[in-house]
Amino acid sequence: MSDNKAETKQERREKKLKKKQERIPKHGKNIAKIYMDAILKRLRGGK
Repeated sequence: MSDNKAETKQERREKKLKKKQERIPKHGKNIAKIYMDAILKRLRGGK
């Protein structure tokens, strides 16, 4: 039982990190898409 309790703390940390990592890439992808759209619009739209 004592070994299990020690692992649960690590598991909780890993779960929190995974949740944070899952949130971040979603935002990163959206931001990357916005940047790409803006750049493409500038290139296609002309000067």
